[in-house]
Amino acid sequence: MRMWTGFGLAAGIFLAGGVLLVYLLTARGFSARGEPSRVETFVARNLRSLAIPSDAQQTANPYPLTAERLPAAQDHWVAHCSGCHALDGSGNTAIGRNLFPKPPDMAARMTQELSDGELYYIISNGIRFTGMPAWGEEDSVEAIWDLVSYIRRLPDLSPEELALLERKAFGEPAEGEAAPHAHGPNTPAHSHAPGMPPHTH
Repeated sequence: MRMWTGFGLAAGIFLAGGVLLVYLLTARGFSARGEPSRVETFVARNLRSLAIPSDAQQTANPYPLTAERLPAAQDHWVAHCSGCHALDGSGNTAIGRNLFPKPPDMAARMTQELSDGELYYIISNGIRFTGMPAWGEEDSVEAIWDLVSYIRRLPDLSPEELALLERKAFGEPAEGEAAPHAHGPNTPAHSHAPGMPPHTH
């Protein structure tokens, strides 16, 4: 019975996607600008649900994030995730604002309600047709689990930790550290909005 229910849901989503495709081709083209319609949002959300196998939901995180592992998790978030998701998880970046579908707010309830196993699966395997890449062949299992744990911190990110992420993103020293060699004595200070990753050139 469950198999047929899943098949029916998949068929319905496929049909809705086909109707949407025809509409896009005849009326709007494939522009990534603007807000998605309700149909597009429904299809995008269910693509994520269908992409995650049921057994992934039950997978527990075997690597609790410790104080010793936290800096590496922060570096990982800044280097691999903040370009699309922003330092604070909001998705408010030049890339994030112009992706379609838009990246989810990683600090929001809809993301935080996913299990650790589901988050791990998404990061490791990506989701087709959404812009979410698969990192499983680029990062270690342990590093991805640490990233899952770090995502749990985002709703309660303190101003101090956000400032630390911004320093990491811009290569600026933490308090008490020497300035990086890339910054000479006449290097102007960066100007950026909170939660925004560095500009790439």
